[in-house]
Amino acid sequence: QVQLVDSGGGLVQAGGSLRLSCAASGRTFSGYAMGWFRQAPGKEREFVAAIGRIGRKTSYRDSVKGRFTISRDNAKNMVYLQMNSLKPEDTAVYYCAADEHGGIYSLSPLRGDYEYWGQGTQVTVSS
Repeated sequence: QVQLVDSGGGLVQAGGSLRLSCAASGRTFSGYAMGWFRQAPGKEREFVAAIGRIGRKTSYRDSVKGRFTISRDNAKNMVYLQMNSLKPEDTAVYYCAADEHGGIYSLSPLRGDYEYWGQGTQVTVSS
């Protein structure tokens, strides 16, 4: 198993930036592909970004491409989501998640493929 703790959320004006962090403990961190998801009030939890086990492969939902960057540091058991040019529609609770079946290059955007989840961190973007 792996335990995940999300942090870094907050209130920011439109056009601003935030960096989310996710600290992992437990089983070997490099054994998991990692993802970020978000859930806005009244909406389903949706895929934001994912990164392969050694960080060579990434994927993003279309609406965040060019603005968000996912990265990981396996030596520190950390995964990050750098969010730039934030928009009010990015407002949500953000969750990191671990996929034990994800590979170096195989990444899933499906919520059900991720076995472990952080507690979430609130991101609010004001207009």
